[in-house]
Amino acid sequence: MKALYLSFLVFVLFGCWPSSVSFKDAGSMPEEWKSFSVDMIENNAPNCPLSYGPQLTERIKDAVQNNTRLVLNTDNSGEIEISGKISRYNVAPIAIQQDDNATQNRLTIAVSFSININAPEKDIMQLTVSRFADFESNVNLASVEAQLIEEIDEQISQDVINKLLSNW
Repeated sequence: MKALYLSFLVFVLFGCWPSSVSFKDAGSMPEEWKSFSVDMIENNAPNCPLSYGPQLTERIKDAVQNNTRLVLNTDNSGEIEISGKISRYNVAPIAIQQDDNATQNRLTIAVSFSININAPEKDIMQLTVSRFADFESNVNLASVEAQLIEEIDEQISQDVINKLLSNW
């Protein structure tokens, strides 16, 4: 009788055992997606530095190449074509204290992306991202702007990758 229980237990355990184990997430990206291209991100925000569009474009190219299996296609004919427009770039006071003085300011950047999919079937995904970073009000924006932009760019590029991998 013990042998019967033991053989049943072994059968159940091996029946539930996974056929393969991997720590690499394949995501939900279709196998047909091999390459991508990124058009220069347009700057439509009034206070945005002129160099920000090209900087964000390069950041997205690097992030997609380094975090997905997609390869950059420089002739804009990949299975994925990413384009975007910077719609907002502003600094606003936050954490208002007594006498209407702010102790912190917030840099907010908003970008609208259009992701054209050419394979396996044509589709367009829209993504609007708004990210921010805070800094002390007694600090000049020019002295911390590069660091804040770096933080925000990292978040924006991660949002684009998440959209590609999971279409959330």
